[in-house]
Amino acid sequence: MREERYDVVVVGAGPAGSVTARTAARHGLDVLMIDRKQEIGVPVSCAEGVSRAVERFIQPDRRWICAEVEGANIYSPDGTKVAIHSEKMEEVGYVLDRRLFDKALAGEAARAGADVRVKTEAYGIITNTDGGRPEGVYVRDMEGTGRIYADVIVGADGVESKIGRWAGINTHLKPADICTCAEYLLCNIEIEERYSEFFIGSKIAPKGYAWVFPKGGDCANVGVGIGGDVSKEGHRAIDYLRAFVLDRFPRGEVIAEIYGAVPLSGPLQECVTDGLILVGDAARHVNPLTGGGILYAMQAAEIAGEVIARAIEEGDTSADRLREYETRCRHEFGKRLETGLKAKEFFFRLSDNDLNILAHSLEDVKLKELSTGALLLELIKRNPRRLVELTRIIL
Repeated sequence: MREERYDVVVVGAGPAGSVTARTAARHGLDVLMIDRKQEIGVPVSCAEGVSRAVERFIQPDRRWICAEVEGANIYSPDGTKVAIHSEKMEEVGYVLDRRLFDKALAGEAARAGADVRVKTEAYGIITNTDGGRPEGVYVRDMEGTGRIYADVIVGADGVESKIGRWAGINTHLKPADICTCAEYLLCNIEIEERYSEFFIGSKIAPKGYAWVFPKGGDCANVGVGIGGDVSKEGHRAIDYLRAFVLDRFPRGEVIAEIYGAVPLSGPLQECVTDGLILVGDAARHVNPLTGGGILYAMQAAEIAGEVIARAIEEGDTSADRLREYETRCRHEFGKRLETGLKAKEFFFRLSDNDLNILAHSLEDVKLKELSTGALLLELIKRNPRRLVELTRIIL
């Protein structure tokens, strides 16, 4: 079995993995990023919406921006339309081509000095014989098996996060904390080209929502996400998606099908251990209300790369040293994810009639920004009967 040595090994080449690898490499570390897929960015398992704040991490490129969104239409169960126009959108400002976007980020990591390998799967963690401290990963690729030793392992391996589980981190998710999703890329449909659209209600998407994200021309990502605890035979995400498309876009042509799961639990209480850090979906850095996670993943990844670089320079990669990463993540976006979790729990308790009443109160809404916090503040102003409960969410 061959052996190699790096300062950092990153498992997973999505946005979280690539930004971590890029940041660590820019700090002069010897970095390897591996991905089990044969092509980075494929298959897509995402609705592909992201805030314009992504520009903080990568220069926009028309090749991977399919559409620019300037507002959102939200439809309640009875069809009431809440139209929100805002240049500041927390979750969707650009609709991406994730195949090209992910490749662009991986390319930046490579240009920063990181080695990138595809068709390379991590199948276990190497631990020392003393205290079981992680020292690297076992991998298999086209050349066989090997050991890759590293001072720090980064688990950027998504919602399933085997890296976290192998390292003894509790990554368990209850069905209620998972959103199961199905999506079509539909063409030959009429859509709002500059607006994303969201549809809520128990008949459309129990404990979730349906979405329509424009992809340019007469094409859009049309998907449904539902709570994992309500998914069952005949009532799966794909069943709700088929019904939604038949009702809204009966003449649409399916160009691609996409399936996936999103963690809605809020961040892990602990996402580091000795010599190991989790980033992105693996760390549950996802807004529990909206399911949006690309921007949070990139924010956390940049922090992770910086903390890892300093820790290695100091010769201390213990869990205590790496917890700076958790502290900074909580400071950067922890409050937003906490608000999203409380808001999810609030809205999931509401009946369709309750949702209709809230939507009616927002028919003439004008927001400076489209975010969970801004929307909740507006609901507080317009729904005095819900004042106490809603106020608790944002305080």
